[in-house]
Amino acid sequence: MFVTDIRKEFYEVVANQRVVLLVASDMDALCACKILQALFHCDQVQYTLVPVTGWQDLGTAFLEHKEQFRYFVLINCGANVDLLEMLQPDDDSIFFICDTHRPVDVVNVYNDTQIKLLIKQDDDLGVPSYDDIFRDEDDDEEGGDSGNESDESSEPTGKRRRFDEGAVERRIERQRARREWEARRREILFDYEQYEYHGTSAAMMFFELAWVLTKDTKDMLWWAIIGLTDQWVHDKITNMKYVTDIATMQRHVSRHNHRNEDEENSLSIDCMRISFEYDLRLTLYQHWSLYESICNSSYTSCNFKLWTLNGQKKLQEFLADMGLPLIQVRQKYNSMDMSIKENLRDVIEESANKYGMKDIRIQTFGVHFGFKNRFLASDIVHATAALLESTEKDESDSNNFIKALDSLSRCNIERLHHGIELAKKKLIAIQQTVASCICTNLILSQGPFLYCYLMEGTPDVKLFSKPMALILLCKYLLKAFVHSTRNKRCKLLPLIMAAPKDVEKGTVIVVGIPPESDTSDKKNFFGRAFEKAAESTSSRTLHDHFDTSIMELKTEDRSKFLDALITLLS
Repeated sequence: MFVTDIRKEFYEVVANQRVVLLVASDMDALCACKILQALFHCDQVQYTLVPVTGWQDLGTAFLEHKEQFRYFVLINCGANVDLLEMLQPDDDSIFFICDTHRPVDVVNVYNDTQIKLLIKQDDDLGVPSYDDIFRDEDDDEEGGDSGNESDESSEPTGKRRRFDEGAVERRIERQRARREWEARRREILFDYEQYEYHGTSAAMMFFELAWVLTKDTKDMLWWAIIGLTDQWVHDKITNMKYVTDIATMQRHVSRHNHRNEDEENSLSIDCMRISFEYDLRLTLYQHWSLYESICNSSYTSCNFKLWTLNGQKKLQEFLADMGLPLIQVRQKYNSMDMSIKENLRDVIEESANKYGMKDIRIQTFGVHFGFKNRFLASDIVHATAALLESTEKDESDSNNFIKALDSLSRCNIERLHHGIELAKKKLIAIQQTVASCICTNLILSQGPFLYCYLMEGTPDVKLFSKPMALILLCKYLLKAFVHSTRNKRCKLLPLIMAAPKDVEKGTVIVVGIPPESDTSDKKNFFGRAFEKAAESTSSRTLHDHFDTSIMELKTEDRSKFLDALITLLS
């Protein structure tokens, strides 16, 4: 059931209870969790925080806590499956679900007692109507009864036969109507569940709750902005949706900045200032050298085709056109001359326009912590995602989760800088892998889709056993392939990518992404296709991820699974 008044139906209900927060391992969920934690601290609400990486984790966490807790808040997990069917909870357990995954399961939508959906209804949900999906069984039972009564009645035979014929005809008519209804129901559900996509950021939803409660702070606003930026960085929402949500956030930023103008603490050395920026699409450029940022940002790297000699030459021409000395471009941004930094964005935009990069600037937000630390929202997304999926010391997922959560706090700047260093390594690894895949023709056209497999032994292959890193690589690789291929048909194809997940168990992680285009609606059909192909070939798969377009597969089942997928999608 959709919650219409988030304050009354959610917050006031859990405010006097003990609550379990089940939080998915993605940036938006982390930010939503930070906002909710801050609200709970304000009102001294007792809660237990449990990070969950997939459906198995979610099931285990529920079993461990169901005896002590009645109220469960699920962040970015649980909306796109029949949760009651999966968890089999007691009748008094209540689940509040704030999830960006779409489509929302119809049973969750129409359950009035135990499932409460904290989901914006002005998102284009397209939920089928109740009567199209659910049907009372009473009619059929009545039909059966009338037939039985007529058999047992002691009426004269002629009259009974006529009555029988009427009952039989009615029953046949009912059965035919039911079959038609079931066929229509299957069709409606197939259309509704066919594509997977994402809705409004969970962090934005909880920030709106804080605003309604008049407890919103600048920190909460910043976390909501990071949640939204995560959706843009990982390409989960359309450009139109991003721009609309940015405008919403901009209004809140103006309100907060206006409110703080009169306050004495606005000049405090620890103050936090959020500003709307029309900044460059160069990843981490303020924490790197401009040259390395241009080389490792997918937007510039794909437009220049930097994996070719020609592309490298073009880049040198681009730098010359800007009139920036190489010594300045190759040193850290912080060390560049102030005279160059002052109008750097305008200079880059002017030259980028000549090279066909018309939209090198993007609407985003920046933050100042005191006088020294300045970050863009995308910097924090990359840094925290790198901490969340760190492969440095083989730490557990929950340890990485806690570190990533900590890095979002202003007091943990050191951890954030460590995350930025990890993010740089990750971006360099992605850039090098893309270059080697394109140059060695590892991307194969399989008919209805493109396919790329990272072999065991590929540099940095361990990094790509993590879902967010693999998806980022996948998006980058498809963009690079579209820029480099001359085959017009291949430019319109989606991409499936596989990488070794666990060598000892012999499994690979498989992800599928929709075709690359600026006008794409970001809807992904691979989730259902993966399930069907695995079912038809009895492949040993694990669909444990909250995104259905990510799964694990036994290495030896890879070829038969792919063959089934080609047949299914052809």
